[in-house]
Amino acid sequence: MKHLLISCAAICLMALLMPVAALAQQALQQKAEIVSPEIHKDKTVTFRLRAPKAVRVQVTGDCIANGTAEMTENKEGVWEYTTPEPLAPELYSYSFTVDGMKTHDPANVYMIRDVASVTNVFLVGGERADLYKVNNVPHGTVAKVWYDSPTLGLSRRMTVYTPAGYETSRRRYPVFYLLHGMGGDEEAWEQLGRATQILDNLIAEGKAEPMIMVMTNGNAALEAAPGESSLGWEAQPTFRLPKTMEGSFETHFPEVVKFIDKHYRTKADKKSRAIAGLSMGGFHALHISKQYPDMFNYVGLFSAAIMPGKNATSPL
Repeated sequence: MKHLLISCAAICLMALLMPVAALAQQALQQKAEIVSPEIHKDKTVTFRLRAPKAVRVQVTGDCIANGTAEMTENKEGVWEYTTPEPLAPELYSYSFTVDGMKTHDPANVYMIRDVASVTNVFLVGGERADLYKVNNVPHGTVAKVWYDSPTLGLSRRMTVYTPAGYETSRRRYPVFYLLHGMGGDEEAWEQLGRATQILDNLIAEGKAEPMIMVMTNGNAALEAAPGESSLGWEAQPTFRLPKTMEGSFETHFPEVVKFIDKHYRTKADKKSRAIAGLSMGGFHALHISKQYPDMFNYVGLFSAAIMPGKNATSPL
């Protein structure tokens, strides 16, 4: 009798779960009704959004000639816009505005965060844009690494790329320190800049020497990127952060270099180190190389925030 009761219970449970499983399977098998963005052979791009009750729909992004374009509704309630000219090979971002409210493209699951802005992205391939792709080449390893900073009184996180073959070789590698712009963090160059894919592809083409790439968090008051530290999800991304360009990051930077040289097989000398940065990162790279002239042999400034009369130890 006991076995009969257990069997009956099992049958009932299966009967209850079968509709749920069937619905889940159906959801997995459903295909998106709308293709957006659709990249045509001539490299024009069509954006689509189903919004039958909307009065006005716009598409906004760096893929639109004037920044924003009006979309047109068809009889099925789908709004469309096709770029009048082919788009050059590049990684593009965009979003929709429906009756004044910004929204994402539900047909496109690929998105990126730039400080506090989240947008959809797509890639028009060819030429230099092929460097952004995950191509059929040997791939490096990307790690999120924590280190202690006595100078800042924090445990902090950085992103470290090691080239293909690092784990199985005994060789030592040069190191490239790559610094982000205002409002960014240790994820910016990896996610926004596609830096790891670019380096994979350049190394595979023989255009770059295999190297270790270190992407730090330039916000000296923070442990890590928003949502990735002990502050939790309460810490919202913002440009308005303390200790960004007043000298703290520069002062603590030797701790980063010492950590990398200790934990990785590096060529620990000036001629094998390079540092570069974008905007605020260019400001940091300039002043780090100035304060520690024996640390880096190569310095790169990309649209650097160079302000006459300001230095890394004076408030901005």
